[in-house]
Amino acid sequence: MPLKQEDLSAVHSHPSRSNPVYDLLCVSLPSPLAVCFLWFPSSLSLCQSSSEAEKEVGTNDNSTVFTRILDGLLDGYDNRLRPGLGENVTEIKTNIFVTSFGPVSDTEMEYTIDVFFRQSWKDERLCFKGPMEMLPLNNLLASNIWTPDTFFLNGKKSIAHNMTTPNKLLRLKDDGTLLYTMRLTISAECPMQLEDFPMDAHACPLKFGSYAYPVSEVVYTWTEGAKESVVVAEDGSRLNQYHLVGQSANTEDIHTSRGQYTVMMAHFFLKRKIGYFVIQTYMPCFMTVILSQVSFWLNRESVPARTVFGVTTVLTMTTLSISARNSLPKVAYATAMDWFIAVCYAFVFSALIEFATVNYFTKRSWAWDGKKAMEAQHPKKRDPMVLSKKPNNVCSAGVNYTPNLTKDTSISTISNTTSVHLRSAETKTMDPKKTYNSVSKIDKMSRIVFPVLFGTFNLVYWATYLNREPLSKGVVIST
Repeated sequence: MPLKQEDLSAVHSHPSRSNPVYDLLCVSLPSPLAVCFLWFPSSLSLCQSSSEAEKEVGTNDNSTVFTRILDGLLDGYDNRLRPGLGENVTEIKTNIFVTSFGPVSDTEMEYTIDVFFRQSWKDERLCFKGPMEMLPLNNLLASNIWTPDTFFLNGKKSIAHNMTTPNKLLRLKDDGTLLYTMRLTISAECPMQLEDFPMDAHACPLKFGSYAYPVSEVVYTWTEGAKESVVVAEDGSRLNQYHLVGQSANTEDIHTSRGQYTVMMAHFFLKRKIGYFVIQTYMPCFMTVILSQVSFWLNRESVPARTVFGVTTVLTMTTLSISARNSLPKVAYATAMDWFIAVCYAFVFSALIEFATVNYFTKRSWAWDGKKAMEAQHPKKRDPMVLSKKPNNVCSAGVNYTPNLTKDTSISTISNTTSVHLRSAETKTMDPKKTYNSVSKIDKMSRIVFPVLFGTFNLVYWATYLNREPLSKGVVIST
């Protein structure tokens, strides 16, 4: 059917076709085709706008539905009452994911741990029916519903992270099951038995449970069993002096005056690294003992040198023992390092006493041996020529006479010369031969006994502490 002139004028007068391209198409194309082409963009835009409108309506419908669901759930909800009050026991399923472990303080006997702490329980008052099985909720809603009053029994302090927003997650299933996750940094006590320090091992516990509800109202369980409910990230160790060798989880009940409570326990097994202490304490002590034994090879008359060796090594051991104790709490018992330092101190002090003994007997041998040597080499003999000590006498063989008072210079000269030679000979005769340069028998024995005893002690010490199974509070820690 041909178009009328009024229809064509109406088409050309439509605002959406004021472009000259449309005019050209209308002129060049037949009338029916031109009309179809001109109306096609309008129909396409109408389809797009209708689909977007449907999506917006669907989104608005979902938001409206969930808003109505939440409003209906919270209408008349009392967050002061636990789920199943008066009917059944509320079960709290928990698990822990450790993102960072450490540091560990020996002096304070505590450790720091960064965890994602997850709790799950069922609240039938929050059951709903909707287009989604699980509803992700804002963490602000946690203040409007009942949540467990979980606390850490051995925690000293804890931090709930709030950067940039509170690090909390809340999920609600259609059957009323809630998942509540928090990121926490906890500083907890770690009782340590330091008898084997620094070859010691420890089991640091993390204890938590309900603060107010006994087992008749709230019970805690592990979500995936005791073995799989405590997980440590592969790069989660932040320890310089320890190896994190494993972890375990268990449950125990404690009895108080207010009833029986469930306590969840996670143990983290630590084995100390010994390398730092070998370099810082053991090697200096070992070298100090060896240095003290060098004095056995010095001449026993070298009193200043041997005194310096003895006194210096004793003072060095004293300094090492004090510095080794600074990194430990003030415990009333001796540690493995204390025993090693004490034995090294005993060896060093014994070396000083050995030198004092050698020096004492060396002085006595000087006076006694010198006299004997003089008597043995120069026995007393009566010279037939008796030397008179009277002045102005002339010595002769068995004759003693007084010279004439007449001044004879030749006789006087002979007398003086003879006196000088006799005194010189007497001085040479009285000088004993020194026999005290021989090696002391005590030094000879010490050169063998001291190294053998110290080597035997090291073999027994290291074999004992390195090969025995470490124990901590009755928990065997396998490494």
